Amino acid sequence: MSLLTSDVEAFEAHAAEADLEDLRARLASARLPEVETVYRDAPDPRRWDQGVPLGDLVDVVEYWRTGYDWRAFETRLNRIGQFRTTIDGLGIHFLHRRSRRADATPLVLTHGWPGSIAEFVDVVDELADPESADAPAFHVVVPSLPGFGYSDKPTSTGWGIEKIAAAWVELMGRLGYDRFAAAGGDFGGVITTILGGRFPEHVLGVHTTSPQGPSGLAADGLSMEGLTAVEREWAEETSEFWSGARAAYAKQQAARPQTIGYSLVDSPVGLLAWILDKFAEWTDTKDSPFETISMDRVLDDVTLYWLTRSGASAARLYYESHNSLDPELRVDVPSAITVYPRDVEKVPRPWARERFRRIVRWRSPEAGGHFPSLELPEFFVTDLREGLAAVLAAG
Repeated sequence: MSLLTSDVEAFEAHAAEADLEDLRARLASARLPEVETVYRDAPDPRRWDQGVPLGDLVDVVEYWRTGYDWRAFETRLNRIGQFRTTIDGLGIHFLHRRSRRADATPLVLTHGWPGSIAEFVDVVDELADPESADAPAFHVVVPSLPGFGYSDKPTSTGWGIEKIAAAWVELMGRLGYDRFAAAGGDFGGVITTILGGRFPEHVLGVHTTSPQGPSGLAADGLSMEGLTAVEREWAEETSEFWSGARAAYAKQQAARPQTIGYSLVDSPVGLLAWILDKFAEWTDTKDSPFETISMDRVLDDVTLYWLTRSGASAARLYYESHNSLDPELRVDVPSAITVYPRDVEKVPRPWARERFRRIVRWRSPEAGGHFPSLELPEFFVTDLREGLAAVLAAG
C-alpha cells in the first residue's frame, strides 16, 4: 500500500547547521544562578527539593554543547518514516512504521508533555516487526501533538483534547486505517480515552498508562470505600500531587503559557531545566533520571522542543485542555490499563471501572514511572503487546 497521496507528504528532519551552532553558543554563554540552598551530595532525592540541582544541570549542559549528536536522532526519525498532512487547516507531523506482517493491526500511539515522538523511537520497530512470530504486530502511527515538534502551531484557540482525538481519526483514515487500536500516556492517555469513548466505530480498543477516573484529574469526591490499602495510597498521592505545589507547572502552563513560553523559546538552559525537572520527579529512580533514561534520550526530546521553538505552543495544550476531560464520558470498547508505581497520577481500579466499562486487562508493575517507553522499553513493548492482544481478542 502506498502511503503518499495528495493529502499526505513525506517529511525529513534536517536542522540548519546555523541553528545548531546558535544552540551551542547559547549554551556556552548561559547565565546560571547560584547553587541551591538545599545542597546535598549525591545520591539523595532531597537534592531536587528546589528543582534541578546546579551541578547536575552544568553536567548536562556541557554534554549537550560538546558531546550530544542531534544528527543521529534525525537519522533515526528519517529511517522510521516521517510524514505530514493538513487537518482542519493545521499541519500534523507523524511517524509511520508499517509492519511487514499481513496480520498487523493499525495502532495510533500518542505522547504527552513534556514528552514528544522521541518517547517512542526505541519501541516502534519492535512493535511493527517483532522477532517472535507469535507476538502481535502493528502498523504504528505516532503523531506529534499540535504545537509540538514538527506539527504546526495553532494560531487560534480550540485545539484541545477533543479536537485532537477527532483529528487522529481523520489521520488514520487517510492512511487507510478505518479501524485501529489506540494507546498512550499523559495527555496521550487522555486523548486515547476520548478516542475509545467518542469513536467506538473506529477504535478497536485502547491501552492507557494514564487512566482517568470519572471525576477527572483529582480524587476529590470519589469514595474511598472498598479500596485496598495500596489503592487508598494511590488516591491520596494523586490528590496531594494535583492540589499541592508539585502541580505548579501545570497551573502555570494552563493559566499563563505565553509568559513561561518566552523563557522556553529563548533560553535552551531554561527549557532544559523546565523539562529535566519533570523527568527527575516522575521517573522510578532514587536520585537522577539518568539512572534509567540515557542523557541522549532526554536531550533528543529537549532539542526537538528547542529547534522547533515549540516550548510556548506545547505549553498551550494545558491552557486548552487541563482538567477538561468530560466527567460523563464512558469507554465501552475493550480497554487495557497499566498503572506504573512511580507515575504521578494513579487511579484505583474501582474508580477506573466507572469510566472504562470493559477492562480486559489490568496491570500494576513493580517498577516504572511516567515515561515507561524510555525507562523500561523492553517491558513497555511486552506490556503494550499483551494489553492490546487482550483488547483485540475481546473485540
